[in-house]
Amino acid sequence: MPKLKLISDGVADATPASRAERLPDADAFDAYSRTVSGVAERLTPSVAHLAVSRRTRRGRAEGAGSGVSISSDGYMLTSAHVVAGGNGVSATFSDGREFSAEVVGSDALSDLAVVRVDARDLAPGQLGDADDLRVGQLVVAIGSPMGLAGSVTAGVVSALGRSLPTQSGSAVRLVENVIQTDAALNPGNSGGALADGLGRVVGINTAVAGIGLGLAVPINDATRKIISSLMNEGRVRRAYIGIVGGSRPLPPRIATRLGREKGIEVVEVVAGSPAGRAGLRPEDLIVAVDGEPMGDVGDLQRLMVAERIGQGVEVEVVREGAFLKLDLIPRELET
Repeated sequence: MPKLKLISDGVADATPASRAERLPDADAFDAYSRTVSGVAERLTPSVAHLAVSRRTRRGRAEGAGSGVSISSDGYMLTSAHVVAGGNGVSATFSDGREFSAEVVGSDALSDLAVVRVDARDLAPGQLGDADDLRVGQLVVAIGSPMGLAGSVTAGVVSALGRSLPTQSGSAVRLVENVIQTDAALNPGNSGGALADGLGRVVGINTAVAGIGLGLAVPINDATRKIISSLMNEGRVRRAYIGIVGGSRPLPPRIATRLGREKGIEVVEVVAGSPAGRAGLRPEDLIVAVDGEPMGDVGDLQRLMVAERIGQGVEVEVVREGAFLKLDLIPRELET
């Protein structure tokens, strides 16, 4: 339909408005709308509403969330907390098809889970790389809040590098580089897709962080390994050394020598842990592990992969201004 000029003296001029007479942001808004609708068209068939049945003391309770297909043969990605404690899961897609689903694997410490439905013709979403995101970049959230399948909201990446604390039993971990967005998230969006402007899934929506803010677990090299472990083994194995610590500025002399500003301060050493047996102490500053610089807990967590369980590692620490090297053997984290 041609765009009309504004009404003047109560009469509409039916002559199409020239390009110069249009609102200056019209083209930008049109491009924004086309991008969002394009992402929705591409990804909505990949996102399902998950209904989760749980037994409680009062009987049965129903929970809900979302999931996104990642393979044509039935594998779907969702949030671990969506399926936690469930003894029955069903997935309903935007075309009306409904399938029963089984939980293949769940990892509370990353808040990711893989479920599978008995289908061979799903439309899988393409996984992207959240490490390429920039603050201010357009993102689109697709899920099924309140059971409304295929609901779409759009916004921008409002912050990067956030941390999300998670817990499984006595194990506590920080999910690093969580995406913060102002794309509206509501109950039921958890487990749904956060996509970039090209329709690539860059995050799994996990929580509402406050009014107008949501968080998503990033899809990157680290989480791809977690997803692969869940699909192949049903769980994620992690190495454990047994410290509680946090990032701390290095003393000026040490910072100058190392050419960096931060290390990990050991706040607590768990009794009987690999760190305790190796001689780590509170107030030690960990500056390297197997030659890898350590600036915060995330750096250490990224090294604590299954391959390091039972394998000796060298920890370089600064204690009372002196450099020490300690050998320890990580064990498997029990959750």
